[in-house]
Amino acid sequence: MANTNTVPQGLFGPGILWMTRTDIANGNPINVGFVNEFSMDISFTTKALYGQNQFPLLVARGEAKTTGKIKAATLSGTALNTVLLGGTWTAGTQYDALSTAATAIPATPFTITPVVPNSGTWDTDLGVVNAATSEPLVQVASAPAAGQYSVAAGVYTFASADHVSGISVIISFAYKYSTTATGQFQTIVNNPIGTTPTFQLDYKTTLYGATYYVRLFNAVGSKWAMDHKLSDFAMPEYDFEFFANAAQQVGIISLATQA
Repeated sequence: MANTNTVPQGLFGPGILWMTRTDIANGNPINVGFVNEFSMDISFTTKALYGQNQFPLLVARGEAKTTGKIKAATLSGTALNTVLLGGTWTAGTQYDALSTAATAIPATPFTITPVVPNSGTWDTDLGVVNAATSEPLVQVASAPAAGQYSVAAGVYTFASADHVSGISVIISFAYKYSTTATGQFQTIVNNPIGTTPTFQLDYKTTLYGATYYVRLFNAVGSKWAMDHKLSDFAMPEYDFEFFANAAQQVGIISLATQA
């Protein structure tokens, strides 16, 4: 499409964003996809020289601070790795959580083994409540008394007194399961200070055939934020800073007009 702009470069919309890991060999470029917002800021410190009067005699510019923000409509594990984590995803395995239907505590041995969906594996207890009162039962290591329970490998054991009382319980637990071609998980590890994934960022937006293009040679993620709200979508936000490469080049900016 030809450039039909009749004014200096106009910009509209969030554009398209690609990122490529630069701290590893053969980093795989990814289109972040569904970018909702993209911003970048360059600001400098300044130092003013004063004499006896109110206004400075000279002003000199010092260090530059370079920051940016990406907000996406969806959560991409590859993007999260590229910007911040730099870890390893295990494909084909996913975590989930479940609260069971109310279940009466059975007779001896007073145990309930919830069925894990998707032929998955029980992982972590997330609590038990009295179905009638919503009061939580107290977890103990073993030999539970009334109002208590113990759990091991997905088998929940209750007090005989609670069976006699006819209590029904709701059990919540986390589990993991195989999803074959979908799903992934990653354990976030506490890496030594200095472990820093870096990436190149390429950004494009077009209005009436006029393309605006930016490339930042080296960037490093500084923040990942997720805001989960009532009746609204959660959109991951990534903050980053960018810096010069070995050739002392910070980036490229390309405009479709010469104004």
